[in-house]
Amino acid sequence: MSETPQETAPTAAVLIIGDEILSGRTQDVNLAMIARFLGDWGVRLREARVIPDDEAAIVAAVNILRAAYTYVFTTGGIGPTHDDITADCMATAFGVGIDVRADALALLESRYSVDALTPARRRMARIPDGALLIGNPVSAAPGFQLENVFVMAGIPMIAETMMAGLKDRVAGGPPVLSATVKALLPEGAIAEGLGRIQADFPDLSIGSYPWLRGRQFGVNLVLRGTDPERLEAARALVEGLVRELGGEPVEA
Repeated sequence: MSETPQETAPTAAVLIIGDEILSGRTQDVNLAMIARFLGDWGVRLREARVIPDDEAAIVAAVNILRAAYTYVFTTGGIGPTHDDITADCMATAFGVGIDVRADALALLESRYSVDALTPARRRMARIPDGALLIGNPVSAAPGFQLENVFVMAGIPMIAETMMAGLKDRVAGGPPVLSATVKALLPEGAIAEGLGRIQADFPDLSIGSYPWLRGRQFGVNLVLRGTDPERLEAARALVEGLVRELGGEPVEA
């Protein structure tokens, strides 16, 4: 049996770094943002991890993920404070040196006055040897790329602008398309029929996401794939299933 586009497409993992995420003080929004970019670029996001600002944890995670997936995207830990250790951890993971680099420092010098470019801010120009810079049009302090690992800031606005600039560095596949059918039915009522449709469309991902509002049960049925004709055919079957069960499908 030949491989489906889902099986042959490039894959990715996201590594979210930061004690503040694990403590609950800060809510991560970068994972959803990165997932949207990757879907548009035809890269399958297969795993996401949230880990603390801990050297051993960062080094171990990045080495596991970069060996397992085509790409790894990290956010967090490249700022000016003492707990921003991601750059040093990446150097350790790849076995390379790290120091203030002239091109990174020049970017900061274009942003800050001599007095404002404090030793703490100069830390943001410390780049592992051999890395490619990732531009930061918001605050100038760059991210960087080491082989298949892209290291970005944790601040959502900056992370998004960095991610947007990576399209030409990421070799993707066909974009992932999606269709959603909303049904005012309990998930259990539709499970068996939905399973049959999934079996007939192994090249698609079909997910069921129930919700409850007051006393009203409902479910969002989400279909994802790269072939628009197959997606449309499966969507029509899902809508037909909803009608057979006495519901009225709503395309969301």
